[in-house]
Amino acid sequence: MGPTASGKTALACELATHLALDLVSVDSALVYRGLDIGAAKPDAATLARHPHRLIDIREPTQAYSAADFRGDALAAMREISAAGRVPLLVGGTGLYFRALAQGLARLPDADPQLRAQLAAEATAKGWPLLHARLLRLDPVAGARIGPNDAQRIQRALEVIELSGKPLSQLQDGALERPPFRILKLALLPAARGLLHARIAARVDAMLAAGLVDEARRLRALPGWDADLPAMRAVGYRQAWPYLAGACDLATFRERVVFATRQFAKRQFTWLRGELDARPLDPDASALPDHAAAIIAAFLGPCRGAVGEL
Repeated sequence: MGPTASGKTALACELATHLALDLVSVDSALVYRGLDIGAAKPDAATLARHPHRLIDIREPTQAYSAADFRGDALAAMREISAAGRVPLLVGGTGLYFRALAQGLARLPDADPQLRAQLAAEATAKGWPLLHARLLRLDPVAGARIGPNDAQRIQRALEVIELSGKPLSQLQDGALERPPFRILKLALLPAARGLLHARIAARVDAMLAAGLVDEARRLRALPGWDADLPAMRAVGYRQAWPYLAGACDLATFRERVVFATRQFAKRQFTWLRGELDARPLDPDASALPDHAAAIIAAFLGPCRGAVGEL
């Protein structure tokens, strides 16, 4: 685990070169085909050497939930373990990691009519006003959801309306542990300045590689909608105003860099709550050897698969 641009993929591939590990992606953007440059998807050469499960499994216009991820990840982990190897999950989507490790609450299904009502109210009054309502009805969920996070505000209010219970209360009851021993390794850069520099360099590399053209192709897809989960990923969400002529390229770049840094900050906050995770400095020179030693000690006499308990 780790914030964006901390070197998770590079470390995972290095470990997979020397240990009996098969990689499983834990990234809510990489599940979508066509989100390549802006999602920092491993390139074709990397994927040929080190295949990742759960990459390119949905179209950008299709839904993919944390529950979908949990089912797919557990299936992949069982297949990998049955083959005598170890599943190594790599990515930065905290919600997916949490869903895998803790299970998911049984929440009511989506109600299209209610969602449309909430969306219409937000259009008229703004999402911050609906967020204020959420804070009154469910202070715990409201505190962890941002005032402009339309998708999560809408879902939280929908759950309250349909179930009569706060979302946080329903989620707290979900503790369905997976049938695996789990070792958590968290890449936590000691120098935030270095991470910020890597983020800026990555954004510049994405622009040079054709991020704008990629976003333009996605925008032309049948069924495209800026509010689709795939289209709200960092980098793409900032591209839509630029493609509509609402800002220049320099402003677009600045917005992507800023949004990516804010995303990394949220990832840091979540990772600090993972008290059982082993912190690793991605800038340490002996990082691969250190991580490999931790994994070898964890596996112990198993020497291969992390078996089901």
